[in-house]
This record gives sequence, structure tokens and C-alpha cells, in this order.
Amino acid sequence: MSVYADRFAGRTAVITGGASGLGKDTAKRLVAEGAKVALWDLNADALKEAAEEVGASFTYALDVSDQAAVAAATKASLEALGKIDVLVNSAGITGATVPVHEFPLDSWKRVIDINLNGLFYCCREVVPHMLAAGYGRIVNVASVAGKEGNPNASAYSASKAGVIGLTKSLGKELAGKGVIANALTPATFESPILAQLPQSQVDYMRGKIPMGRLGEIHESTAMVCFMASEECSFTTAATFDTSGGRTTF
Repeated sequence: MSVYADRFAGRTAVITGGASGLGKDTAKRLVAEGAKVALWDLNADALKEAAEEVGASFTYALDVSDQAAVAAATKASLEALGKIDVLVNSAGITGATVPVHEFPLDSWKRVIDINLNGLFYCCREVVPHMLAAGYGRIVNVASVAGKEGNPNASAYSASKAGVIGLTKSLGKELAGKGVIANALTPATFESPILAQLPQSQVDYMRGKIPMGRLGEIHESTAMVCFMASEECSFTTAATFDTSGGRTTF
């Protein structure tokens, strides 16, 4: 049970990548703290299981890189929830783990399409409804890779740098309008996404963390939930760090 049992009472949230990892863990805590939550994810089977586990009010299976699908999901979620107070953009993939000059073109395009273009589509569709309501919280999940760049992960690093830049622009555009947008920059934490990486890459990223360990998912979830709450009221267009000391800017 969360110590903030009523923090999101009366609030609604859409979470992309909500069937696993940080998205699912965030949904579980938001529901525990009073929110009605819609989960969006590509994996329909995992989405159903996640919804039952966390108590989600609505689910929608889609590929966020499909703009028309994002528009349809937004419309359906509004009908199901009545409004969208919070948008957590957590959907993402790692792509190939190879040097730039060997990077497969299809992997590059797919990473950018999901991690950056898909996030843009979600913000583009949801923001007008937040502006009309005069309230909103947007949390874009980036990465320390977007600040520093990880070798052999150029597409992922580039996409997450793009997320940080987009968030800075979006937050400044919305400042003073009741809608706040910030990004989270976690270091590697225990998550299903690690299965997409060779162990050598995971070991490299662990070695870059001064605390000497990978993060735990609840540590990033706690930060996301603060960013998604009314308590986060005077910080926008910023990045919140959960990197064990790896990045401090």
C-alpha cells in the first residue's frame, strides 16, 4: 500500500508501454494512489495480464509509431476515462548493439519511430485536451544514454537525446498554462528491456554507475509518480535523474 493513498484521487492517466517494466510498475502505483489508468502497449496478451494485475480501467493495443493509431487510442481513452490528466510516455526499445558504421538501417528507423516519433505523436494528440482542461502532467521517459551516449547504442542514445530536447521545448511552450512536462533520465535498472541487450552491454552500463549497482524499478517509479502529481508544480522542461550518480546534470 502506498503511503500516498489519495494522491491521485480523481485523476486519470495514460501510460504507454504499460504492459511491462516501468510502465506497468507506474500504473500499479498510480492505481494504488487513487488514479484511473489506461494502459497502451503493442503486446495485446501482456496488456490484458498487466491490466488485471494493476487494476487498470482501460487498455488499448497499438503501435505508438502509427500516428493514426495513437489518435484513435487517445479518443478511446478519453471516452473511457472522461479526461486525461497524466501522460506517461514509457514505451521504448533498445535496437541493435553494434557500432554506428554497422548499424542496420531497419533497426535505426524502428528505434527512432518508437522512442522519439511515437512519443511525439502521443504528446501531440493528448496535449490539446490538457490545455482545454487547464491541467496536465507529462512524463517522458528518456535515459542517461541521451545525455552521455552509450557506445554501440547510437540509435537508442540519439532517440533519448531527442526525447530530452523535445521535453525542454514542450515544457517551455506549456509553461503557465497548467500543463507541466518533464523527462526522467534513469540509468540501467532491472527491467524486461535488458533482455534485448547482450550481457556485455549491461555490464558496461553497470560499471558506469558510481553506486556500483543497477537501479531498482521502484526507485524510478517513485520519481515518475512525483513528476505526474500536483506536487510537481514549479518544475517543467527539466530532467529528473535516477542514475546512481552517473549523470548529475
